[in-house]
Amino acid sequence: MTQRSGKWTARDVPDQHGRIAVITGANSGIGLETAKVLAARGALLVLAGRDPGRTLAAAGQVRAAAAGAKVETAELDLASLDSVRAAAADIAGRFERLDLLINNAGVMFPPRQVTKDGFELQFGTNHLGHFALTGLLLPAMLAVPGSRVVTVSSNAHRAGRIDFDDLMSVRRYSRYSAYGQSKLANLMFTYELQRRLAAAGAKTIATAAHPGTARTELTRHMASVASSAMSSRFRALNSWWVQDAVMGALPTLRAATDPGATGGAYYGPDGLMQMTGHPVLVRSAGRSQNAEVQRRLWAESEKLTGVSYPA
Repeated sequence: MTQRSGKWTARDVPDQHGRIAVITGANSGIGLETAKVLAARGALLVLAGRDPGRTLAAAGQVRAAAAGAKVETAELDLASLDSVRAAAADIAGRFERLDLLINNAGVMFPPRQVTKDGFELQFGTNHLGHFALTGLLLPAMLAVPGSRVVTVSSNAHRAGRIDFDDLMSVRRYSRYSAYGQSKLANLMFTYELQRRLAAAGAKTIATAAHPGTARTELTRHMASVASSAMSSRFRALNSWWVQDAVMGALPTLRAATDPGATGGAYYGPDGLMQMTGHPVLVRSAGRSQNAEVQRRLWAESEKLTGVSYPA
């Protein structure tokens, strides 16, 4: 499908019939809006979430929005490696091949908590959970032409640092620093994964996206003043720096479906400071492109999760 205008929109998503897509965190927000568009284009969706009731409700919303939508669900708690392994086994047992894995789920700015495996919650959920899930599902993707792993990062990666001396923020916890580290890890994972896929001659590529500043449930741990400032009630005043989930989903959709996307591509909004707008190729912070740190993070992630990737 050719782009209809200078601005890439959901109308530019090509036909998805015959494709199978797994989306984490599709119960609400960007994940749900991504699912609606892919379903409307004919993809068979697997919505993976930790709350079966909410995931089933989201599947119902997708079916209501897209006539004839093909939607299944899977129970997945990214804060538990046991759950990640069980979900991957469940999905792989249902499908011999996968076309899309969209690593969308995440937590942002919570008080310090740990996952079931003892990892700091944001790093454990946003990065390590997705690292493990991708490694376990990748065998079903490697031989599939046009298959993609799409990982959702954030502008917050620019403030992130990978602190190998304190990855779990035990010595000192800042909810903002921990989130930035997890989102930087998402990008470094994408770049290292793409390098390995290319070296192996795989048919799968890895891409990334960020939604800009989007009005979703992810903001629930933000300070009340900031959360109120993002409210749709003040759309006339805040539209230049915050957008709704429908717009926020467009970079993910482009990273997942644009025929022209190449491995390692990173999409974000085209507006001021990449906060709002239509999706375009954007450049991540310089530190995200440090290959040595990418490799070290990969090795540490394999050690922490116990998941090794196919050669």
